[in-house]
Amino acid sequence: MAPSLIAFNKPFGVICQFSEHDQHPTLKQYINLPEFYPAGRLDTDSEGLLLLTNNGSLQAKIASPKFKLPKTYWAQVEGSLTAEAINQLEKGIKLKEFTTLPAVAKILEEPTELWLREPPIRERKTIPTSWLSLTITEGKNRQVRRMCAAVGFPCLRLVRVQIGAFNLFTNQLALGQWMPLAETDLYRK
Repeated sequence: MAPSLIAFNKPFGVICQFSEHDQHPTLKQYINLPEFYPAGRLDTDSEGLLLLTNNGSLQAKIASPKFKLPKTYWAQVEGSLTAEAINQLEKGIKLKEFTTLPAVAKILEEPTELWLREPPIRERKTIPTSWLSLTITEGKNRQVRRMCAAVGFPCLRLVRVQIGAFNLFTNQLALGQWMPLAETDLYRK
């Protein structure tokens, strides 16, 4: 029986659509399942976990902030993160058109589990970078990037590592690969 929900580890530069694109590879190059659509999105310049389904009500449930399915991102940011920035992220950030809900934020050691990004991020020799784990329950347009910039730490690399209870690394989902899921995989503790 064909799955109704899959997890995909999206590489950098892949656009979250199946129709052909002039400049970027699409989901079609990785997933050959008819009638599947992303449940939420990841920007072309973001990497990591993307859920896709052929069930419209499940798609709406996963993508909706009303169901508060937490999403965890690892962000490599420019500069050395401060406790003050972490505190601001945890309280919520005032962005142009809304204030974010409080997030779970913490400084990370550089993750050793991550694949090399192609192309690599741009780094400046005189400015260090640091890593942040950020868990949000919303999913507004470029929200994590905007939150990082708002506290003074522009995002250089962004990888979504977990949605609900499903984690890329716990489940050993390699870059560019997909696997079938049950909806219950998102809610297990």
